[in-house]
Amino acid sequence: MREFEPGAPLGAVQSGKYKVGVLYEDNHLLVVVKPPNLPVQADASGDTDLLTLMKGYIGEKYHKPGAVYLGLCHRLDRPVGGVMVLARTSKAAARLSAAFAGHGVQKTYLAVVRGAAPDQMELCDYLLKDGRSGMVKVVEASAPGAKQARLVSENLARREGLSLQKVRLMTGRSHQIRVQHANAGFPLWGDARYGQGRPGEQIALWAARLEFEHPTRKTPMRFVSLPPESGAWAVFRDEIKGDEC
Repeated sequence: MREFEPGAPLGAVQSGKYKVGVLYEDNHLLVVVKPPNLPVQADASGDTDLLTLMKGYIGEKYHKPGAVYLGLCHRLDRPVGGVMVLARTSKAAARLSAAFAGHGVQKTYLAVVRGAAPDQMELCDYLLKDGRSGMVKVVEASAPGAKQARLVSENLARREGLSLQKVRLMTGRSHQIRVQHANAGFPLWGDARYGQGRPGEQIALWAARLEFEHPTRKTPMRFVSLPPESGAWAVFRDEIKGDEC
């Protein structure tokens, strides 16, 4: 397995207040650290987005004329930061998308929740997303359109009325980590949608580790990124640095 642990990125792309770290790149892949509040792709807000920024990076670095291909294989909510992989070829995009859909990718998150969370929680709920508001709620399994959501949340530390969690997803549903933890009585710190986050608080959810098989070389790969030492993360600075994600 090729492992890429926390450390200095290969490079960075700066656009205004956003700085995207580049962890790895080859002819088929581009692995980056998405900063919080940067949308993954263009939306109705018209704000700068990750996909457009990285297409510009590839075009400029490799002197590519015209449109640059860069495939989006998975997403992170706009307020969430962390590791993401983008595909530089259509073949890589198809294989990575299939891996994400077929649970061939292991995703691990760090989160800070309110309350004293138990040592481990295995949460299984049925979620339904409102297409108009974008809100997700827990519903009965029999509800039309409901999708099963499963995760395991392991406690790493408790302090100051907060708990540091390591979260492993078994399914990839919209807002899953946020909704399931809130439903269990442990809302994420800073979550304005589902956890009564206060103005100025940055949601404490970070895509810390991504593991997958290289789409063409078939080599196992592992990428790790740690959250910033600010907000709720500052309470657990030592635990985060010492954890292997």
